[in-house]
Amino acid sequence: MKIKKIVGKKLKAIRHKTDMTIQELADKSKVSSNMISRIERGLTIPSVEILMKLAGVFDKSINYFVEEVTTTHEVVFSRPGQRDKTVYDDERNMHTESFTSGLRDPQFTSFFCTVQKGGSSGNDNMYHPGDELIYVMEGTLRMSIAGEVHILQAGDSLSFKSHLPHRWDNIGPADAKVVWTLSPFTIL
Repeated sequence: MKIKKIVGKKLKAIRHKTDMTIQELADKSKVSSNMISRIERGLTIPSVEILMKLAGVFDKSINYFVEEVTTTHEVVFSRPGQRDKTVYDDERNMHTESFTSGLRDPQFTSFFCTVQKGGSSGNDNMYHPGDELIYVMEGTLRMSIAGEVHILQAGDSLSFKSHLPHRWDNIGPADAKVVWTLSPFTIL
């Protein structure tokens, strides 16, 4: 089944299960009702930011919406080179392998990332619900968080609230190897 249809089917099912209208979901998630309708009909794949907003309303991880239950497990073992690439994989900037792909509805997402020499998240800041943990195994990564700059080298880690505006750049002479973990937003 195509990813558009999986996301749409799961979003519609959980919305109906919670007796929520499209407009109520739009109000709670701050995602337009038109976008939600398009997602549910399998006409578009939402961005990671939109998917995180929708997942937060239902106290789910984004993986809940992109993985079929028949392909998920309660225990997942993976080897280097055999892990799934993720939606964050970008030929120019970063290659990502998921540590949590295949795990049934995890409450966090973790990746092994190879950030290309000169790679960047772009000029614009990102921000989204949740928490992030970055652990640099090799190389040098510059993280800018709410105007504060951190230079991370091998062995360094950085944790922060993801709602703060942030961006990253590989400023080292080679690729950077990074473990990146995100914990999705939880409605209290």
